[in-house]
Amino acid sequence: MINLSQIAGGTLQTRPFCWAVVDNLFSPRDAAALSASFPRDHFKTVAGYGGEKDYEYEARALIGLGADTISYPQALSSSWLSLAHDFLSPRYREAVSMLTKCDLATTPMEVNVFHYGPGGSLGPHADLPDKLVTHVLYFNQLWDREDGGYLKVLHSADPVNAAAEIAPFVGNSCVLVRSENSWHTVERVVDGCRRSRRSLTVTFYRPGSVSTMWPLDDTTPLHPYEINY
Repeated sequence: MINLSQIAGGTLQTRPFCWAVVDNLFSPRDAAALSASFPRDHFKTVAGYGGEKDYEYEARALIGLGADTISYPQALSSSWLSLAHDFLSPRYREAVSMLTKCDLATTPMEVNVFHYGPGGSLGPHADLPDKLVTHVLYFNQLWDREDGGYLKVLHSADPVNAAAEIAPFVGNSCVLVRSENSWHTVERVVDGCRRSRRSLTVTFYRPGSVSTMWPLDDTTPLHPYEINY
C-alpha cells in the first residue's frame, strides 16, 4: 500500500530542525480508496485550551502503543487494514529509519487517526521528549487553502514564522524528528468548513514511554464521527 521507496529515498531537511516532506505515498487507486473509506468509528473528542498549547480534534486508535495488532479491525475497510499492516511491517520501520538516520527497529510505535472538523486545531509545540519521530499522513481528496488546516513547520513558537506549509491532500506526508526546537502547528480549520481535515500519525517513542493519547485510566466514551458532507 505505501510506496516505501518514497520514504527511504526522501530528503531530510536540517533547518529549522530535522524534518522531511514525503509525497506520492500511494497509487491513485489506493489513494482514492483510502480517502473514501477513511474511518468514522470509535473516536473520542480531544480538546484543551489555555495551557501550553490549545488543541481540538477527534482521535481514533489504529495501532496501540507497542501493540502488534490493529484496533477495531472489524470496522475498517480492506484498504485501511492493508495500510495498518504496512505500519506493522519491519520494512516500514526500515524506510523511516533510513530517512531520519534514527534506529527505529525496536522502538515502541503508536498509530492514531484524526478528524479535524470546523474549529479543529493544534497549537504550536515541539512534541514531548518521549517522542522520537512522528510521521503525519493526510487523506483529503479535496481541500481549499482558505479553510486552514495546513501543517506548518515553524522556526519558533510563533505560528507566523513558518519554514514550510503542508496541505492535507491524500498522499502527502511529513516526517518530524523530535528536538527541543521541532516547533510545528496545525492551523485552525475555519468555522463553516464543509469537510473534515483527515490525518494519521505514526509516532515512535522512547522505550518505557506511555501513551498520552490513550492513558491506561482513560474512560472517555467513544462515538462515531459524523461527516459534514
